[in-house]
Amino acid sequence: MDKYVINGGRRLSGEVTISGAKNAAVAILPAAILAEAPCVIENLPNISDVSVLLEVLSIMGAKIRTINKSSIEIDPTRITNPYVPYELAKKMRASYYFLGALLAKHKQAAVPMPGGCDLGVRPIDQHLKGFRSLGAEDSIDDGFIHVKANELMGTQIYFDTVSVGATINVMLAAVKAKGLTIIENAAKEPHVVDLANFLNSIGADVFGAGTDVIKIHGVDSLGGATYSIIPDQIESGTYMVATAATGGDVVIKNVIPKHLEVLTFKLEKIGADIEVFDESLRVRSQGNITKTSIKTMPHPGFPTDMQPQMTALLTLAEGTSMITDNVWDNRFKYVDELRRMGADISVDGKVAVVEGKGSLKGAPVKATDLRAGAALVIAGLAAQGVTEIEDIYHIERGYEDIVVKLRSLGADIKKIHVPEEAIKKAL
Repeated sequence: MDKYVINGGRRLSGEVTISGAKNAAVAILPAAILAEAPCVIENLPNISDVSVLLEVLSIMGAKIRTINKSSIEIDPTRITNPYVPYELAKKMRASYYFLGALLAKHKQAAVPMPGGCDLGVRPIDQHLKGFRSLGAEDSIDDGFIHVKANELMGTQIYFDTVSVGATINVMLAAVKAKGLTIIENAAKEPHVVDLANFLNSIGADVFGAGTDVIKIHGVDSLGGATYSIIPDQIESGTYMVATAATGGDVVIKNVIPKHLEVLTFKLEKIGADIEVFDESLRVRSQGNITKTSIKTMPHPGFPTDMQPQMTALLTLAEGTSMITDNVWDNRFKYVDELRRMGADISVDGKVAVVEGKGSLKGAPVKATDLRAGAALVIAGLAAQGVTEIEDIYHIERGYEDIVVKLRSLGADIKKIHVPEEAIKKAL
């Protein structure tokens, strides 16, 4: 078992460079299936979710060539197997993007029910609604989602709720459908736009990504391309919050400031000083954080993926803060872990009330999901004493070289391996 050990109370300072966006990468890699020539994907984050997707592509028959740490070439022309193995799919939710891509390319797909973080009920009914509208049939047998179609036809699709996953999956399926597909009430997140830009780079005709109406004119074939993934807004935001929590002074490079506007506004409101440049931000804080209220919303609202990190920060604030997560049903599971560190947080359904105490104490904790794990890292950096974080595989699904990057900013953090024999003896 691996875990992080953090000796907290150190002020972060220096520069950190942000990696490619996890949420864009996990959509663009399955999308490469649609190409009929090799694709080079650049600025790819070196994280476990990406490794899993590349393994799936390889098992399907794609030829994967590593160019450097952040660039790979995918040759999908030999893919003949439209199935995703259960053992890999259970590790991440984004495995369901193979449904849309394989349906478009091979007119059929079989993908296990997705895994990933346990954030409550996350149905795929809107995905299947979109596929049916395009002319596909679906069934769920032995834990696998099966979709197939003789032909996909463009149509008008209205999502009952805003869903990033459904928007992306239907975009993937529609790019080779005959005629025009109009997606209404579409998600507007930056990674939806990045996927559209990638699809257009290989010859698709996608218009309107970033608005709530996306129009897709189906094409007969798609070629190859070289494409660079956008910077990760959630990784950027995590380092912004960590800087504020430790009273630090950090320049965060390789960012798109517009993607961070809502977080920037909140951090400035509660006491951080932020300078915005073309492709970087400088965050400075004296550690004097004041209370605030946060409500997560689909983009361009406050992102749910930054809610746990902000909650960790607000345990250090003066006064009572209220956090409402309107996106997921079960996003506050990590609160018990923050309580181990001395946080005063009460939860009622989708609302958490944080009584800021101004300080935290190091303690042994467990990451319950990806962003909750990031919140515990932030708490550990700010806390007095030693924090040990277990189940860090959650964190490494979405943060490249997090220990190396934090150590470069002055954090006292290390990753250690605890042999199974030692764990059994302790029990």
